[in-house]
Amino acid sequence: MPRVTRDGVSIYYERDERADGTAGEPVVFVQGLGYGRWMWRWQREALASEFDVIAPDNRGTGRSDTGLPPGVSKLPRRLRAPLLSTLGSYSIEGMAADLEAVLEDAGIFDAHIVGASMGGMIAQQYAVDYSRAASLTLCCTSHGGPDAVPIPEETREHVFSTPKGLSERERLRHRMRPAFSERFTNRNPHLVDRIIEWRLEQDAPEPAVEAQAGAVRSFDIADRLDQIRVPTLVVHGTADRVIPVENARLLETKIPDATLETVEGGSHCVFIEASDAVNDHLRSFLRDRLRPNASA
Repeated sequence: MPRVTRDGVSIYYERDERADGTAGEPVVFVQGLGYGRWMWRWQREALASEFDVIAPDNRGTGRSDTGLPPGVSKLPRRLRAPLLSTLGSYSIEGMAADLEAVLEDAGIFDAHIVGASMGGMIAQQYAVDYSRAASLTLCCTSHGGPDAVPIPEETREHVFSTPKGLSERERLRHRMRPAFSERFTNRNPHLVDRIIEWRLEQDAPEPAVEAQAGAVRSFDIADRLDQIRVPTLVVHGTADRVIPVENARLLETKIPDATLETVEGGSHCVFIEASDAVNDHLRSFLRDRLRPNASA
């Protein structure tokens, strides 16, 4: 499987060609905070017949290296978390540079970039700093900074302050509750169990989650959004309890060529809960931007 090294850190990525074996335009999926490649399985399956798919593991996630000093990673959480979320954190700029290294290594000169949550932040930064983005799709994300609508304190407390004594599976289940609607979790217990297994297999370890969280906290691209010169689709659930939907409306206003599609009642993981609706929006948006000589 392909890897590329940037700044001494090995970044893993997957590349899937169109199901019929012919060349298709590349679509790149960028993950959210701590989440593994599993989070995009519904979208990857939906696009497999029409597009090539690139799916990197963010720095610190899945098969990519963490790039964190070994000594820091082994510290007790009470000492480690404050350090990795501030001075020792990753940066969105750095993860955008990792994405550029992946696309260069893959020989891709332009691609449709799809990012959710933190991945949407990386996508925005990438479109501003580099030239390979043909379009952006920004799901359940924010431009960051003081003008953004913040994560509700109740959600922040639920995600980052888990009760003591929980098993790893119980901790993951507790942390991800705000990202899904109660209706979804109650009606899909078996899928939720599968998601937890995928998370155990592919998600970032705790120190890398803390370093990614620091990158999200320091992200602010609000005053550079007018530099995004590619068509942009913004998708957001109206009931997102992690990144409120008002952030999507800010992106629509500030990005010159942006279109907003809201999913009524959609959660933060709207691309899972309402995958059919999100896939329809994404497929329609991408089809409208196929190059004239691209095979259908």
